[in-house]
Amino acid sequence: MNIEIKHGRIIDPKNGVDRNTSLFIADGKVVGIGEAPAGFSAEQTIDATGCIVCPGLIDLGARLNSIEAELAAAVAGGVTSVVVPPDVDPPLDEPELADRLVHRGKEIRKARVLPLGALTLGLNGERLSELAGLKKAGCVAFSQANKPVVDTEALLRAMEYAATFGFAVWLQPQDYWLSRNGIAHEGEVSSRLGLAGIPVAAETIAIATIVQLVRDTGCRVHLTRLSSAPGVALLAQAKAEGLPISFDIGVHHLLLTENDIGFFNPHARFCPPLRAQNDRLALSNAAASGLAAICSDHTPVAVDDKLLPFGEAKPGATGLEVLLPLTLKWAEAAHVSLSDALARITSAPAEVLGLESGQLAVGATADICIFDPEAIWQLTPDALKSRGKNSPWLGYLMTGKVKTTLVSGRSVYQS
Repeated sequence: MNIEIKHGRIIDPKNGVDRNTSLFIADGKVVGIGEAPAGFSAEQTIDATGCIVCPGLIDLGARLNSIEAELAAAVAGGVTSVVVPPDVDPPLDEPELADRLVHRGKEIRKARVLPLGALTLGLNGERLSELAGLKKAGCVAFSQANKPVVDTEALLRAMEYAATFGFAVWLQPQDYWLSRNGIAHEGEVSSRLGLAGIPVAAETIAIATIVQLVRDTGCRVHLTRLSSAPGVALLAQAKAEGLPISFDIGVHHLLLTENDIGFFNPHARFCPPLRAQNDRLALSNAAASGLAAICSDHTPVAVDDKLLPFGEAKPGATGLEVLLPLTLKWAEAAHVSLSDALARITSAPAEVLGLESGQLAVGATADICIFDPEAIWQLTPDALKSRGKNSPWLGYLMTGKVKTTLVSGRSVYQS
C-alpha cells in the first residue's frame, strides 16, 4: 500500500534528519522524504500534525509470557521489534522451539520477534546448545538471560565456539556467588530494611572476567542490564580498547534508585537491583553519551506475585508500553536532545543487533512510530494491554503517547 505521512516532525537520528515534512511509503519501504517519487499516488494519508514521526522502537529485552498480549503491548508502545530472552518454558535451546516462536510472531502480525537462543542446554551453564541450528531458526544471538555460567572454562569454550562462527553472545554480568542470596543493592537502604544485599562487586567481577575472555577469544559480546557506576567505567575502558563489546541499560535504572524501595515496595524489585544515586547518574551519563542503548526490560509478573513480601515477590516490571514515555522523561531530566534520546531506542539497538533497521532512509523497511510528545496519560492497570500490570509507575502521569505504529508499512496500532 502507498502511504503518505504528512505534517509530522520527522526525526531519524541515524541519518541526522529532524524536520517538518512528509514521508512516503510503498511496498513496505520508505520511498521518499519531503518529495514523493515520480508516479507515487497515496492510497492512504496519515495526518501527523503535532506528532513526531520516528523509526519504530527496537527493544533489546522483553519477555513474552503471553505472546499475543505482549506483542499488542509492544506496538501500543511504538515498539516494532522485540528481542526475547531464552528463559521461557521450555528454554529456547532447540531449533524447533525458536522456529515455533518466530512463526507464531509472524502469525500474530504485530511486532517482529527476535529470539535469543539459549547458549547452553537448559540454561544450566554446562553443555552448549545447537547454536548453528538455532541461528538458522531465527535466533539473533545467544544468551543465558539472567542465568549464570558458573564454570568459567565452560564460558570460555562457548565464547571460542561463538567467535569461530561469528555469533554474538549476550550475558548479564552478575557473579553467581555474590548475588545468589541477595534481593537488593548492598547499601544503606538494604541495611536499614534488613534485606540481603547484592554488592556492586557482583557486577564488576563478572564484567572483568567477561572482558578478559573477549580479549582472549575475540567473541562479540553484549552485556545486558548494567546497573553500577564501576561497571560503566570498566566497559567504557573496554570499548576504548576497541573490544567488540556493547551494553544496554534498563530504562527503570535510569530513573529509579534503591530509595524507591521505600517501605518494601515489591514493584521496585528488579534484577539487577536498583542501586545508589551515583550509580544511576553514571548510567544516565553512559546513555546520554551514546555508550549504551536503552531497553524496557519488560517482565510481566502476575498480580499475586507482586502482592508477596519484597523478598518473595518476583522481580521485574512491565516496560513495553512505557519505554517511550520513560525515555522522554529521562531525556528531559538529563538534558538530552529528543533526537539523541530516540537514537538510544532505535538506531543504537539496531547497531547492537547488526541490523539495518532503526532508520527512515529511502529504501529502509517502513517500521515507524508516530507519537504525540505532549499527550499526557495516566498509567493504570486498565491502560495497559500487557498481561503484566506491575510497575513502580502505576498512578503516575506519563508524557508522550503513541498514535500509530507501522510494521513494514502496515498499520498495526492506532489509538
